[in-house]
Amino acid sequence: MKEIVYQENIYPGTRAELVARLREVLSDHRFQHVLGVEQAAIKLAEQNGCSVEKASVAALLHDYTKERSAEDFIAAIKAYHLDPDLLRWGNFIWHGVVGAEMVKTELHVTDEEILNAIRRHTVGAVTMTTLDKIVYVADYIEAGRSFPGVEQARKLAATDLDQAVSFETKHTIQFLMEQNKPVYPQAILTYNRWVAGKNRRIYE
Repeated sequence: MKEIVYQENIYPGTRAELVARLREVLSDHRFQHVLGVEQAAIKLAEQNGCSVEKASVAALLHDYTKERSAEDFIAAIKAYHLDPDLLRWGNFIWHGVVGAEMVKTELHVTDEEILNAIRRHTVGAVTMTTLDKIVYVADYIEAGRSFPGVEQARKLAATDLDQAVSFETKHTIQFLMEQNKPVYPQAILTYNRWVAGKNRRIYE
């Protein structure tokens, strides 16, 4: 992939410097994943008229805190005065919602569109920007992913980003239900908007 030249002052450094930082804090498996998500996000950004630089930064940073300890996240929830209900959840939720605050503090990334894309990349949202959708979907379809339905998700992403959001949301919730795992309330709202609400217009 051709090196992207950062020019929008979103991240206070070059892409190479950001990648080097990620290599320091992530396991090799996680590092390769974020590079894969970046590649998918850049392609989706080009297809959907979104800033390639924003897609690159948000994709690279979406899992910046994924391998932090529970103690780190609990301390951050309290330090940033976030919703105390977050304490009831775990890494799957924390690394998005809490991780965005840590990205802002530690890496000095203050662009709210980038931070929101990080916050929303695990369970989506009722209202999502194009960048939100790109990171949400890219995380699901990146080349390293292998699960039933991923090829269909990739085909949808190539033609209709909203359909890809709907597909991912529906199948993620189905998976959680089949595993008897709790569903984060925001994920239900995302489902109601992007899956159930497509025809019923419950949010319009």
